[in-house]
Amino acid sequence: MFSNICDAIASKLVASGQSVSVAESSTGGLIAANLLSVSGASNYFRGGSIIYTRESRHAFLDLDLVKLKGVKPLTEPMVAEFARAARIKLDATWGIAELGAAGPRGTPYGHAPGTCVIGISGPVNASITVETFSENREENMVQFTEAALGLFNTTLMRFLESSNRA
Repeated sequence: MFSNICDAIASKLVASGQSVSVAESSTGGLIAANLLSVSGASNYFRGGSIIYTRESRHAFLDLDLVKLKGVKPLTEPMVAEFARAARIKLDATWGIAELGAAGPRGTPYGHAPGTCVIGISGPVNASITVETFSENREENMVQFTEAALGLFNTTLMRFLESSNRA
């Protein structure tokens, strides 16, 4: 689906000897599937989980509940903790986490459909909020995936460039 960006991510990860793990909710595995679409993915992809439910989050991630206490759902601080947990769980250099409301309905917390937060945890951290203003579930899933891959590629590129200057 997003082969150019995934090729770029794979090249950077392989060249630097780094790895990634993923925890995704409303994208349903599309982030992992895209990262795995590149030949040789076993050189950098540690694994992923679909954390769509509370039960799956507890089963697949060792979340720091103390850090999450009082953090509002579907926010950048929350997704940052999920990305950290994804990274640590599989001993990866980088963790990507995505939480969202793909639609056609919003969340019980008042977030509109088409709302997503994406977090990157690693040598540097990054997060973004995506709002598509759409109720189209499939289109939102694709847009959230594209945003996650874009954020990861940009974060990885900036980190590697700053490391090379040091």
